[in-house]
Amino acid sequence: MQTPKPPRNPKQVKVLTHHGIARADPWYWLRDKDDPAVMDYLQAENAYTAAVMGSAQDLQTALYKEMRARIKEDDSTVPEKEGMYFYYERYERGAQYPSNRRKYQTLDAPDELLLDLNQLAKGESYLELGVCQNSPDHRYLAYSLDLDGSEEYTIRVKDLTSGNLLDERISRTYDSLEWANDNCTFFYTVLDEHQRPLKVFQHKLGGSPEHDYLVFEEHDPRFFLSLFKSESGRFIFICSEGNNMSEWYYIDAHHPDRTPTLIEPRTPDHEYDVTDHGTRFFIRTNIHGAKDFKIVEAPITTPGASHWKDFIAHHSGRLIDDFVVFSNYLVVSETSRGLPQVRVIELASGGSHLIEFSEEDYDVHVVMGREFDTTILRYSYSSLATPEEIYDYDMATGVRVLRKRKEVLGGFCSDNYKTMRIYAQGRDGVEIPISLLLRKETPRDGTAPLVLYGYGSYGHSIAPRFNQMYLSYVDRGFIYAIAHVRGGMEMGFQWYEDGKLLKKKNSFDDYIACAEYLIKKQFTAQGQILGIGRSAGGMLMGVVVNLRPELFKAIIADVPFVDVINTMLDKSLPLTTVEYNEWGNPDDKHYFEYMLSYSPYDNVRPQRYPHMLVVGGMNDPRVTYWEPAKWVAKLRHTKTDHNLLLLKIHMGSGHAGASGRFEYLKEIALELAFALKVFDKA
Repeated sequence: MQTPKPPRNPKQVKVLTHHGIARADPWYWLRDKDDPAVMDYLQAENAYTAAVMGSAQDLQTALYKEMRARIKEDDSTVPEKEGMYFYYERYERGAQYPSNRRKYQTLDAPDELLLDLNQLAKGESYLELGVCQNSPDHRYLAYSLDLDGSEEYTIRVKDLTSGNLLDERISRTYDSLEWANDNCTFFYTVLDEHQRPLKVFQHKLGGSPEHDYLVFEEHDPRFFLSLFKSESGRFIFICSEGNNMSEWYYIDAHHPDRTPTLIEPRTPDHEYDVTDHGTRFFIRTNIHGAKDFKIVEAPITTPGASHWKDFIAHHSGRLIDDFVVFSNYLVVSETSRGLPQVRVIELASGGSHLIEFSEEDYDVHVVMGREFDTTILRYSYSSLATPEEIYDYDMATGVRVLRKRKEVLGGFCSDNYKTMRIYAQGRDGVEIPISLLLRKETPRDGTAPLVLYGYGSYGHSIAPRFNQMYLSYVDRGFIYAIAHVRGGMEMGFQWYEDGKLLKKKNSFDDYIACAEYLIKKQFTAQGQILGIGRSAGGMLMGVVVNLRPELFKAIIADVPFVDVINTMLDKSLPLTTVEYNEWGNPDDKHYFEYMLSYSPYDNVRPQRYPHMLVVGGMNDPRVTYWEPAKWVAKLRHTKTDHNLLLLKIHMGSGHAGASGRFEYLKEIALELAFALKVFDKA
């Protein structure tokens, strides 16, 4: 059979000059999606990928069936009590999407269907639920839908008494909405022409959205707005947040027409978030050098920083990630030595204790409940080998009750797997955590192929939580590893700061150090690594494959942020100005030159590259489709090998890929089949 030939991508050289530095960009033209030639090229790339992967179609189908067979298709979430109702989601067998339901007073009561996403998805190629908030009296349900992956949502309101939709249809909103306590007013955020949520409006049921009241407007494009309601239900908060800077306002939820009140003005590098308890606010803050955050309290009547008093002092190396307040308790989510902890504090006595967890490497997070006056804390626990478990923990007695263990079908047994946490030494001496999952019989003599996942940006920590899709690698003899590189926050806030701006190259060096350590310790061998990253993690893949291509057998880069300079120079894109404090502002020559020195697209060079699969989304507002498209085009013209280079652009979705649970598995099956094909594991 004739080998498919990759599509031609003609050069149309455009010279871009900034700070007196001229850059020739032959594929700049791919940015114009209204150009028929661009769409023709993307379709040709998709056709080429389909042709190359045609020989693995049976494998893709088998992998899809394998992953689907592990899913308990008829399943429900653990009901959450709010007032006289229990709210939950339910999947039916064969359904792509869940339905939202509730029961009245007891769990034995008949269930009431609130929202069936499968019905709403009929005739749509994509559907993503944004907000889904019931009014305090439980009569109305406000929800929002994104129908193309652009992250632009339309709000609708359903009367749960009659089952009818109200006339309200509010478009161009973001996924943030909170109800006032009068049960007829809600607040929501609206996107500007650059897809940035910069306005908060107030809507009253029955009114025309055209006449909605503008409550708050952010004039600095480096900030996005979001809304939160406090656990007590007393306040609605407006958060204006940029990268490493925030500013909060509050509105009395019982008096929604009052003007928002500022808590503390924004200042550079000061982040804080707020909730209330009685006559005081509790505030998580990094003010005055509290790099790993502390919690302070302040009177609601005088909430500014001059009135802040330490409640939980700063402790270097113990990062306070989040906190939640109940009527008698404050619960703190912490990270220490790269592992999550949950600390419970009794407000009356000040006494505290940690909830204990036994595994060497795990993930735990508090599930935000709907009840304020309760002693029950719900949390989720999992590890790379332990499917998610939902517990209710009585903060008064210390008794925990397992409410649900996620069923994984298809013959899965946790006892067949081993998890580990090891540490690689970085080039500057730091210890970099690595999470590992392998079958117990997998040899550690350097013969096993290895998947190395990485991210390392925005302070986002990659939790070692269970994902059944990894099993399709591990059950075929792969070792699965997560490199917790700098730029995340696994080891505290300094870990993040040491992997951003002019220290961004630490992220890349750390990932390479992890790969070298795994080779040295014979978990795998050089040329037997599959590197995987998505979004900013895709940028990580782009950098390391330029620097050390010989380490890898293959790379999978999902929605990769690879055209760093051109993206960060384009202020019309939604995230550009918001992310100056992450990557730097290229209008500053110092940052421009540093970013240019690692930008994957700008540093493609004539050398051998491993097999590569690059994936993008046509409607992605975060990483535009043209970044992966341009990168692949340049690689085709530059690299010196004959290894596979495939581009797949999903034409009907955005940053998160397909929205239906089974359609998403088909996308993963393509990636798995590609990997198994090039590793000769098919």
